[in-house]
Amino acid sequence: MNYKIINGSISYGAETILEEINFEIKEKDKIAIIGRNGAGKSTFLNALIDNEILEEGIGEEKFHVYKQGNPNIGYLKQINFENSNKTMLEEILEVYEPLIRLEEKIKEKEKRLQELTDDKTIKEYTNTLEQYEIQGGYLYKKEYETAIKKFGFKEEDKDKKITAFSGGQRTKIAFLKLLLSKPDILLLDEPTNHLDIVAIEWLENYLKNYPKAVVIVSHDRMFLDKIVNKVYEIEYASMVEYKGNYADYERQKRENYEKQLKDYEYQQAEIKRLQAIADRFRYKPTKAKMALSKLKKIEQMTIIEKPEQYDLKTFYANFDVKIQSGKMVLKVEKLQIGYDKPIAEISFELYKGQKLAIIGENGTGKSTLLKTLNGEINKIAGEMEYGYHVEKAYFDQQMEFSNPENTIFEEISQNFPELMTTQIRTLLGTFLFTGEDVFKKIKVLSGGERARLQLCKILKSEPNLLLLDEPTNHMDIVGKESLENILENYTGTLIFVSHDRYFVNKLADCILEFSDGKVTFYNKNYQEFLDYKEQQENTSHESQNINEKTQENVSKIKANRKESNSYFIEKEKNRIQNKISKIEKEIEEKEERIHEIEEEMSKEEICSDYIKLNELQENIQKINKEIEQKMQEWEILNQQLQTY
Repeated sequence: MNYKIINGSISYGAETILEEINFEIKEKDKIAIIGRNGAGKSTFLNALIDNEILEEGIGEEKFHVYKQGNPNIGYLKQINFENSNKTMLEEILEVYEPLIRLEEKIKEKEKRLQELTDDKTIKEYTNTLEQYEIQGGYLYKKEYETAIKKFGFKEEDKDKKITAFSGGQRTKIAFLKLLLSKPDILLLDEPTNHLDIVAIEWLENYLKNYPKAVVIVSHDRMFLDKIVNKVYEIEYASMVEYKGNYADYERQKRENYEKQLKDYEYQQAEIKRLQAIADRFRYKPTKAKMALSKLKKIEQMTIIEKPEQYDLKTFYANFDVKIQSGKMVLKVEKLQIGYDKPIAEISFELYKGQKLAIIGENGTGKSTLLKTLNGEINKIAGEMEYGYHVEKAYFDQQMEFSNPENTIFEEISQNFPELMTTQIRTLLGTFLFTGEDVFKKIKVLSGGERARLQLCKILKSEPNLLLLDEPTNHMDIVGKESLENILENYTGTLIFVSHDRYFVNKLADCILEFSDGKVTFYNKNYQEFLDYKEQQENTSHESQNINEKTQENVSKIKANRKESNSYFIEKEKNRIQNKISKIEKEIEEKEERIHEIEEEMSKEEICSDYIKLNELQENIQKINKEIEQKMQEWEILNQQLQTY
């Protein structure tokens, strides 16, 4: 399979979206299309399906679209349901309509066979059965039932209407439909939007192993890093190809820019030198020939264009907190959250300057926790206590505004009446609202514009605690990087929900995980959290292996017991008992050390030193792990001792 576009372009009226498209999809390619919001990424995906959108570009080659094997293209948009009142099963069965029609045809022919048994009728019936079998008729029900389970849906979900599912679940259903249709080329437009981290990781693994081609539009950097082998960037109406994943693209783009800039500057310096010689000697008879040779050398040069700067236009903000909070910012103890009944119980403490990421599957209570902390939902039980001088601000992922009829300018003016017109325009300009844009009504703003306006209001209020619910959902990569930089330099305290693992990894210094009906606080950054989870999983496997090995050893001891004389048995028992005593002493010493550290943590000068507290807590965790390993050894030895 091969799909190639040579020297294409896309225009709407007088506006050129892409001026020169040279693009190729080979079998099993995993391709990323990246660029700023509004650069034309989704438009390009549409052009891959509808080639009528394409026209001749500005390149020298003849415009041509080449398709080898007439590939079947499947396109997953962000929301892809014509009728949301259908059930999930009805949506999935649309994929199998040809087979379902064949089933109906088979039933009709079976009825006819009851009336007619001539050779023609029997042959028609047999041919229909063969056609049904060739197209997978006897396997398709098992196929979609298995797929539904793999996507994490339950049996009762099949009869639910699409409207009853969350945004993330709808995306999974849309992808499920697309997958079961088995296209030669998968086109995915922001497939990770509204998916939780667990679902994103599953999707990563699936796409890496997808046996055909995939083309992805996404702003999820870690997602692209793990999947793609080729990147096409759309910038300044041009499309440029880079080999490798997203990290490779960033490196190559930087190197290409630096090289072209260096070559350009060198050539400009050489032109200036040659021109200066020519100007100096062109009117001197003895030097005129030399001067002309310098001018000719300039004419023969292939002029290197100055490389365009990266399109890094984005919002920015230099803000600080209005007043500093106390050391303790938030204490949550056995806090039960939910609406009609508790969905989670949470305990943690947060100190000034910490950045807490809340992660977990959709529907587990992450946003509910933020709404509870912000006072929008009443707690069911437990305690939550804010510290001294804490002033919070909340970013709602739904981005609802109290008066959508307001213009952007009016929204800021009403929230900050002390600001003059010039100050309001300057503030809005830093968030990319300039000129007549400031008079747009909120109700007509895009998701990205709403996010920028909400952030503008929040940051201008200069809180010392930020509660952010999926703040990057509608941002392109440059926008995400800008917000990362703002929040990295933020001196207040941050609590945020995000499924963007790159964003979490860049900012978080502690994690609150919603998983398996429990909520656990980890005083670790994201990479440390991942390493810890992997270590726990490995420890679990090791423990299982140890138990199996123990049982094997016990069996061997029992088998050889009759053959051993009492002297050697007693000697072995003593050896094991000595080991047990040594381990018990080591455990006792480690527990005493923990007690000493806890006493040190209770000292007044240590209580206010967050860095020292963190170090001591990590020491306790390390010693506890050592105790756990010693306990496993102790248990194995005792099991062996009991066999004598």
